[in-house]
Amino acid sequence: MLETKISRRDSFFLIGTGAALAASGFNTSCGKGEVHAVKPSQAEVESPEIQADSARRMKWWHEAKFGMMICWGLYSLIGHHEWAMEMEGIPVPQYEGLAKVFKPQPNAARAWAKLAKQAGQKYMVLINKHHEGFCLWDSKLTNYCATKQGPGRDLVGEYVEACRAEGLRVGFYYSLMDWHHPDGARCATDEAARQRFVEYTHGLVRELMTNYGKIDILWYDVDWPLTAEQWESKKMNEMVFRLQPDIIVNNRNGLPGDFSTPEQEIRAERGGRAWESCMTMNDSWGYAEADDNWKSTKTIIRNLRTCAHRGGNYLLDIGPKADGSVPEPSIRILSEVGKWMDRNGPTIYEAEPCKASGHTFAGYTRKGNTLYVHVHFWPAQTAGTKALDYYKPPTVVAIGGLRAKVKSARLFASGKKVDFVQDDISVRFTGLPQDAPDQPVTVIEAECDSEPIIDSGYVRKERPRAGVGISG
Repeated sequence: MLETKISRRDSFFLIGTGAALAASGFNTSCGKGEVHAVKPSQAEVESPEIQADSARRMKWWHEAKFGMMICWGLYSLIGHHEWAMEMEGIPVPQYEGLAKVFKPQPNAARAWAKLAKQAGQKYMVLINKHHEGFCLWDSKLTNYCATKQGPGRDLVGEYVEACRAEGLRVGFYYSLMDWHHPDGARCATDEAARQRFVEYTHGLVRELMTNYGKIDILWYDVDWPLTAEQWESKKMNEMVFRLQPDIIVNNRNGLPGDFSTPEQEIRAERGGRAWESCMTMNDSWGYAEADDNWKSTKTIIRNLRTCAHRGGNYLLDIGPKADGSVPEPSIRILSEVGKWMDRNGPTIYEAEPCKASGHTFAGYTRKGNTLYVHVHFWPAQTAGTKALDYYKPPTVVAIGGLRAKVKSARLFASGKKVDFVQDDISVRFTGLPQDAPDQPVTVIEAECDSEPIIDSGYVRKERPRAGVGISG
C-alpha cells in the first residue's frame, strides 16, 4: 500500500475552500496541483467535435505511456526540496539572492534527455516556473529569469534542443501560483491586482507558447488563489491552442483539459477519461540532499505496469542538483528500468486496458487477446510431497479465474516456450526454472482465444467443493 497522508496541495485546498478531502501523497509534494474541483461530468458535456480533436492530439500520448518530469530551480541550490521558500519561511529578498548564484553547467539538459531515452521514456516535462516565481527562460516581462540572472542564458531553450535531439516530445510545466510576484496573493481580494497578475500570467504563458516552436504538453499547476473564472482560464487555453494547435493541456488551471493528473497515487479516471499518474523517485520533487527514501527499480516497473494496466500514463520525476547534474540513485534506477524496458517494452507501450484483477505475486497487461503476466515475486521451489504435487516442482506460476483459453505461452524476454495446464478454474504455467529468468520482473506471454479477463470471484463461487470435513 502507498503511504497515505494529506499532501501540501490538498492542504492548500482545505485552507482555501474549507472542503474535507481525503488525499494520498507524500509530505514533500511539488504542489502539482492545488486544483479547484472539476466534476467528472464537466468533461462529458464537451461537444463531439471537441472530443474528436482531443483524441487526435492525445493519440501519441496514449502510445507513449512513460514520461519524465524535471523539477529544477533556485530551490535546487538549497537542497531541501522545492517548497523550501514557503515551508521554511524564507523572506523574498533573501530568496532572490539565489538567482544571482544559480549558475548551472551548460547544456545540462542533454544528460536528462539521454537518461530519459535510455529509460524508455517518450516525453519530458520541465518545470519552467515553479511556485517560487523564477522563470527559466528569457522573459520580457520580468528580470527574475535565467537570462538576466546567474545562468545568463535561456535554460528552457537548452532543454527544448536536448529533447528534440533525442526524439522526445517536449512538455512545459507552469505554476499559476507565485510566491514572488507582489500580486500573487492579494489578487484574491484586490480586483486591480487580479487584473495585473492575470495579464502577467497570460503573458508568460504566451512567451512559452511562442518562442520555442512546436510544444507538445502544457502542464499547469496550482491555481491558488483564484478560480478558473478569475484566472480567465478559458481565454488562456484558447490563446494556447491558437498558438499551439496540436498541444495537449492538463486539468490544473481549473478546467478539465485533456487529461487528469493524480499525484503520488495510481488512480484511473472514471468514464475512460485520460489520466497520468505523476510520482517522485524518492519523497521529494526537487533536489533534497538528505532524502534517501528511493523507490526500488522493481517498484517503479510495477507502478509503470499498473498505469498501463489501467489505461493511464506514468510521469516520473527527477530532481537535478543546482548544477544540473542528476543524483546518482536516479541515474542507476532509471538505467535499470531502461534495460528492463529494452527487453519488455512492448508489454507496456502496446498495452490496452486490462480486465484482470491483481495477484499477490503478479500483475497484468494485455494487447488484444494476449495476456502479459508480470511476475514480480517469483514463486519459491516447493517440496515434492504428495500434498504439493499440484504445483509440480520445481516452479509453477498459477492464475485462478482466467476466463479465456490459453493457446500458447512463452517467456517474453527470451521467447522460450512455457508449458501450461488449464481447467475451468485455473491455468498453471509449469516447468519453469527455479530462479526468475528476468530481473526484477519476469513476463510470461499467454496467447488466448479471446480477450483475457481474470475474475477471482469466479473461483470463489464456482470451484467444486468437497464435504464438510476432509475427504479420504
